[in-house]
Amino acid sequence: MENKELHRGLEERHISLMSLGACIGVGLFLGSASAIELAGPAILIAYLVAGFVMLIIMRGLGEMAVENPVAGSFSRYAQDYLGPLAGFITGWNYWFLWVVTCMAEITAVGVYMKFWFPTVAPWIWALTALVLMTLINLIASKAFGEFEFWFALIKIVAIIAMIIIGLGIILFGIGNGGIATGISNLWEHGGFAPNGIKGIMLSMQMVMFAYLGIEMLGVTAGEAKNPEKSISRAVNTVFWRVLIFYFGALFVIMSIYPWDEIGTQGSPFVLTFENIGIRQAAGIINFVVLTAALSSCNSGIFSNGRMLFNLAEQNQAPKAFSKVSKSGVPAIAILSTAVVLLIGVVLNYIVPEKAFVYVTSVSTFGAILTWMMILLAQIKFRKKLSKKEVAQLKFRNPYYPIGSYFAIAFLLFVVVLLGLSPDTMVALIVGPVWLIVLIIVYYASGMHKS
Repeated sequence: MENKELHRGLEERHISLMSLGACIGVGLFLGSASAIELAGPAILIAYLVAGFVMLIIMRGLGEMAVENPVAGSFSRYAQDYLGPLAGFITGWNYWFLWVVTCMAEITAVGVYMKFWFPTVAPWIWALTALVLMTLINLIASKAFGEFEFWFALIKIVAIIAMIIIGLGIILFGIGNGGIATGISNLWEHGGFAPNGIKGIMLSMQMVMFAYLGIEMLGVTAGEAKNPEKSISRAVNTVFWRVLIFYFGALFVIMSIYPWDEIGTQGSPFVLTFENIGIRQAAGIINFVVLTAALSSCNSGIFSNGRMLFNLAEQNQAPKAFSKVSKSGVPAIAILSTAVVLLIGVVLNYIVPEKAFVYVTSVSTFGAILTWMMILLAQIKFRKKLSKKEVAQLKFRNPYYPIGSYFAIAFLLFVVVLLGLSPDTMVALIVGPVWLIVLIIVYYASGMHKS
């Protein structure tokens, strides 16, 4: 371990697709069905509103990341602009958030592999996925970027194909005997918003979970070859692309199939491909969701390694985590994260049916805290600048200050919504308890004195 700095091995195409791939995963392939159940076709409104809030958050993060491109960015920004405690909480919270999410992803890998190998125990696949993703992360940041690029591309091509085929069914009746289905399913089964405003609000937790990962752009800042160009471009385009994928895919699905039947006859993605005579549709989509889970796990290990590296540099984690291998990656931080993730392999024996909802609600709480810290840090960052310095910013957030305060209010509103459902209420127990543990550790270890 000779190097002290991370290698800038991530190119613009890596960063652009990585940020997009990170948030197109189980939230769309698995979580959207439960969100549709709550809101009906009005789920499209939830995605639009949440998408706009994410745009405000990403512009705020982009403003700071272009100005100061460092690994584990938002933890460093919280440290610099809000104080050491905020930096400590942000970094460790984000690490915990991805550990929980990655556990869900490697568990999902075991489930997906059962499709082809029904007799093999799921924990074997979960362990294989964990070992493989860890090795990819240990090689070099460029190797991680390359794998993530292709993982993301598979998901994106599959979704685009589904949208195009779906539009063919809606407009021309392809695979439906030439009878165009139209879009009347969006309002025919109990109306556009069958469960009213309450349904839209209750779906917001799963919708926000779907956007989790979009902030990973900031984590890549320390290893981007040309941060100003790649980060600003990715921030500007990723929101619109995610919106097209989520809004577009769900618009097509709910136009073709009655919203109240989605999920009851299998994956709508599989059904759409089968409609035009692709017999291997189930296998193809299973492969796509498998790569989606691997991609999310890959990204999680990457971001957690960088977050521990950054915390160690701020003297808020063991110094060993700041050591960089010859290939320019924080190897000890990556391996330590992988060891903790072994718990996910063990959980394959005992995961109950409600595990997915529990994991996503806890993850949503962690993500909201991260996004909140990004907004608060950006507000503080901007307040420290003179008018001349604001004018000289390379990538300015146009929504400051009104947009920033609106986004904070919206995030607090989503936290309140978590308490309305018994399934998601677990997040309001686990989340605050984890926060209290972090604060106790911070003061008990004497970090507040250093």
